[in-house]
Amino acid sequence: MSDKLDLTLDAATLTARLVDLPSVSGSEEALADAVEQALRTLPHLQVDRHGNNVVARTRLGRAERVVLAGHIDTVPVADNLPSRLDEDGVLWGCGTTDMKSGVAVQLRIAATVPEPNRDLTFVFYDNEEVAGHLNGLGHVADAHPDWLAGDFAVLLEPTDAQVEGGCQGTLRVKLTTAGERAHSARSWMGSNAVHAAAPILARLAAYEPRQPVVDGLTFREGLNAVRVEGGVAGNVIPDACTVTVNYRYAPDRSADEAVAHVREVFADCGVAEFVVDDHSGAALPGLSHPAAAAFMAAVGGTAQPKFGWTDVSRFGALGVPAVNYGPGDALLAHKADERVAVERIAHCEERLRGWLTS
Repeated sequence: MSDKLDLTLDAATLTARLVDLPSVSGSEEALADAVEQALRTLPHLQVDRHGNNVVARTRLGRAERVVLAGHIDTVPVADNLPSRLDEDGVLWGCGTTDMKSGVAVQLRIAATVPEPNRDLTFVFYDNEEVAGHLNGLGHVADAHPDWLAGDFAVLLEPTDAQVEGGCQGTLRVKLTTAGERAHSARSWMGSNAVHAAAPILARLAAYEPRQPVVDGLTFREGLNAVRVEGGVAGNVIPDACTVTVNYRYAPDRSADEAVAHVREVFADCGVAEFVVDDHSGAALPGLSHPAAAAFMAAVGGTAQPKFGWTDVSRFGALGVPAVNYGPGDALLAHKADERVAVERIAHCEERLRGWLTS
């Protein structure tokens, strides 16, 4: 099978073509090559590449610039390739919903809207599904932040053709309590670190998360234990216990404010060591921006908050307000029976084209 991409294909057929070019995280080079080659045939675009990340831009001197971004990698294949289209108009296969249908929409807009009403930047990046330090969008932001400049961004993550504004931040912290080892037959000779973690768990059980309204969207925070580790052997009093806590916080809090809040919550819980294990900041919805208002008017529906974390956060860090909007259904992402309704792909392409040409 040739790796060449034909951008004259309809978006659903193009999605199938993309799906049939496997691109598990870390193995995106062939697909990045195909995307770059296809885009370089379009004379209205300037195309640049950094690693397996491809960026294409119009240079029309419009008053605004919009970024359309999507990742080209997928989770590992689960015996769900090649793609197949069923009689109900549903396309099945690895990456159909997350997010090669969104990438197909990007490519179709790039090919068929040579004179948009706003300058456009198309970003196709690798390694979204793995550790954050490997993320291609982050690498481009570090090496060529000017490539990502814009007034507004749309990340074509799966939202089932519904706008989801911004995203919540995610902070993971390890809270460790200290004790003293002893033989469990003589426990009074030691101090049990697992027992010392009880105030942490009690504080979590009693915690009431906020539901702040940001840009008209109601976000739902959460502070939860996701792991408890402690114990040495069946007859030893443990001298350390670690409770890993995940804080999902609304975009009205900065990264520093999120850390400070978690420190405050557990300030009197006997924590001997407080370690930030992982942290990705939140992103404001940006729905008050004029470009966002025009976008909402074009695509229709009612914007919803994005409770999970997505790469709109990286755009937020660059000062670019961003939303999530794509044809896939997030509930089907990463599943062995991953699939996308063909109608949703066409719907998203039509709405985006209307926004960028009206």
